Amino acid sequence: MSARGRPRSLRLRHVCPSRWQQRRLLNHFISKAPEPTDEPTPAFSFTLAVKDNIATTTPPASTPTTTPTTTPTPPPPSPPPLPTTCASPFLAAYHSPFEATIVTQLRARGARLVGKTNLDEFGMGSHSTFSAAGAAAQTPAAGAAAGTQDPAVRLSAGGSSGGSAVAVADGAADVALGTDTGGSVRLPAAYCGVVGFKPSYGMLSRFGVVPYANSLDTVGLLARGVGRIRELVVGPGGLWSEHDARDPTSLSEAARRRCARGREGYAAGRAGEGPVGGVLRGVRFGMPLEYNIAELDPRIRDAWAATAKRLQDEFGARVVPVSLPTTRHALAAYYVIAPAEASSNLAKYDGVRYGARDEDAASDAAGGVLYAGSRGRGFGDEVKRRILLGSYTLSSEAMDNYFIQAQRVRRLVRRDFNRVFALDNPLHERETFELSELDESIAMEDKWGPEEVDFLLCPTAPTLAPKLERVLNQTPVDAYMNDVFTVPASLAGLPAISIPMPVASNAAGAMPEGPGTAGLQLIGQYWDDARLLSVAGAVSKTLQAADPGR
Repeated sequence: MSARGRPRSLRLRHVCPSRWQQRRLLNHFISKAPEPTDEPTPAFSFTLAVKDNIATTTPPASTPTTTPTTTPTPPPPSPPPLPTTCASPFLAAYHSPFEATIVTQLRARGARLVGKTNLDEFGMGSHSTFSAAGAAAQTPAAGAAAGTQDPAVRLSAGGSSGGSAVAVADGAADVALGTDTGGSVRLPAAYCGVVGFKPSYGMLSRFGVVPYANSLDTVGLLARGVGRIRELVVGPGGLWSEHDARDPTSLSEAARRRCARGREGYAAGRAGEGPVGGVLRGVRFGMPLEYNIAELDPRIRDAWAATAKRLQDEFGARVVPVSLPTTRHALAAYYVIAPAEASSNLAKYDGVRYGARDEDAASDAAGGVLYAGSRGRGFGDEVKRRILLGSYTLSSEAMDNYFIQAQRVRRLVRRDFNRVFALDNPLHERETFELSELDESIAMEDKWGPEEVDFLLCPTAPTLAPKLERVLNQTPVDAYMNDVFTVPASLAGLPAISIPMPVASNAAGAMPEGPGTAGLQLIGQYWDDARLLSVAGAVSKTLQAADPGR
């Protein structure tokens, strides 16, 4: 699958039919689909933006029309297929010969593709700034009215699915596809004031998704409301029931039925419909003590506490503190495991077997490897950093101290989640807490341990959307810290969703520069996606009622 005929400068040259228009639209699309000549009329129709690490092709042309007295009318010519670039010079001229299963599934449900969205190169980043097509960003209302592109005014769109989040927030798409490896759907959703959903690992097909870290990658969906996502995933004929034999991580049909047995919302097919009070009454939310970190923005902490209090006082939910002791190690474990898998996945990008070759560089075959020049120019700084980090942690000298230890931490993170949830994980044996490991502030329900919960309620990100100027000057470690609340659910393969949560004004009396919201994250037990989406929809309605201006 070698991409020949590379651009000499190894730059993306297909960003948009109109470069001026693309810049005005905050660079959230890498390529855009042409407008349809005739209006589609499916039963359930919506526009779809697809993250540019998910393969797309041109949909099949319509069948020629014929009558007994006329000759066949040929269908209109198909538009050229959109490239799949991963925002990398290595794939600047690459067109996939096949389409990702998830895109085909959504087309069958009435989706019309509007374009491929910007991202951090190969999905590696937290702010959508590491892109060969330029950074994706969002602009406050004042900056948008002036048409400014000043980094001091623009705000981070989050990453790596920042382009998808901006496309939804901007109204360019009803639904957008992203990929979530350590929070890459939920973090942009939190920054841009939209809904971002990461399903249980193995629920949605990953066939046609360019891999970053195979044991973590999950296809996610973004929309302006929970209802649209719930309809697609767990509604009648929902995506949750479809196994893809081409994806080795896709759960089999038998496993899906077994996991759904005893879970609410799958058999009925319309989870989440009904009065808010009826959905939330009696639901037990856990607030992880370890998520109340010193770096958490006080406005987000106050909004988090106020939301929990309102759910309990006004809607009959129960909110209790819970402890996830291994959480403090989760971020470090993630940044060992993910780069290790990335270094393996990206080894094929050498400009010979795969990817664009740098033919301007002198051949280095005699002195070592043939592809050093291509890899040096084809990969961006962040991708190189993670390849080097992953290669080191997989080396014989470091594997035991880093990669193996990180896998042990991952198992402990999953164990912590299984201990606090009332539902069992259908893939693992039931475990209970060692009482000596519990925080002293956690109350005991009985002699077996603390009260178990249905969902975890926590912030999605520790800060509001930062200015792009500050992001561009951050150290890599500072950027990695944005994933501190999203990584644990990814390590455990659990479903999680970020919904907009209004925040109060700061001490100076000015509202945040972004959409005026933070992200509130709900995490559920494995394969409890239907009930998670139901409860998230109800919580979202309570937050909208509390903030009528939204």
